[in-house]
Amino acid sequence: MEFLPFPLASVLAGAFLGLLSFVLLLNIFGLPANWIVVALVAVWKALHPAAESMGLTFWVMLIGLALLGEALEMALQIVKAKRYGSSSAGTFAGMVGAIVGAILLAPLFFGLGALLGALGGAWLGCLLMELLKGRPMREALDAAMGAMLGRFLGTVCKCGAGGAMVVLTSRYIWPEPSAVPLAPSLDATGQTVLHILPWLC
Repeated sequence: MEFLPFPLASVLAGAFLGLLSFVLLLNIFGLPANWIVVALVAVWKALHPAAESMGLTFWVMLIGLALLGEALEMALQIVKAKRYGSSSAGTFAGMVGAIVGAILLAPLFFGLGALLGALGGAWLGCLLMELLKGRPMREALDAAMGAMLGRFLGTVCKCGAGGAMVVLTSRYIWPEPSAVPLAPSLDATGQTVLHILPWLC
């Protein structure tokens, strides 16, 4: 972004980082928000060829964080559900229920309903599946609680990984103020005046 004045470059970078932060909210809906962030950063790189610093190391770290977020989300949902006694079918039903619940309740509470819908959907989906499998109500309730906790922790970790991706990106796209001249260069007349002023004071 060396071809842009620093104020304009910083505004564009700030707006782009704000967009990335907003995209992270899609994690609540069970959508691949972190991968959308990767795609948007790739578009930024394509439109700003001067950003040579976004090289192989940057992309390895960015994609690594996205993969880490996916692994943590999946692992926590499975581990928590299993720990509370959920079957594989119940765990899968909880994942599907979380997505459906997030979409249905998204319009409520200024979008915060998506989180409540995801948690409630994970609980209800797992509960119904366990009951359909003929498990006692108490065991089904325990399994549903595990599915809900796993969904919550998985979403938090995935959003955390996405936040780290945004922070990493900010370090590579934010313009360097030191590279911007603080004042226009003085012509010969201005330099002469600067030399004379100390003698006049």
